[in-house]
Amino acid sequence: MRSDECRVVERIPAVDEYLALREAVGWGRLNEQIAVRGLANALFTVCAIREDRVIGCGRVIGDGGLYFYLQDIIVMPAFQGKGLGKRIMQPILAYLDHHARPGSFVGLMAASGVTEFYSQFGFATRPPERPGMFRL
Repeated sequence: MRSDECRVVERIPAVDEYLALREAVGWGRLNEQIAVRGLANALFTVCAIREDRVIGCGRVIGDGGLYFYLQDIIVMPAFQGKGLGKRIMQPILAYLDHHARPGSFVGLMAASGVTEFYSQFGFATRPPERPGMFRL
């Protein structure tokens, strides 16, 4: 598949589409009610669609002023390595360029082994003296 054989559009994936993406990349299944609420409360969401099937997505979450987080940048394994992740990132970065003002924090938590992907877009790993934490 060539990257141009699909389109990236601003839209929220249906819950079943989103859950299928998460499972395909090994992130496990969520409770549907949690997924519905989370998807509805994103600031910005895009889907990569090929032949009317969602094969990737990406979201921006946060408070819309001080904090913006990239979340769920997902591409189905069969379509990875073909430039689709970059195409998903383009409208997300455009959204951030327009909405995240100087002084806003833009961050993400990268899955294991993909920090290089995000570094090409200007993201950097936090230094050891400023480690992040999350609740288990």
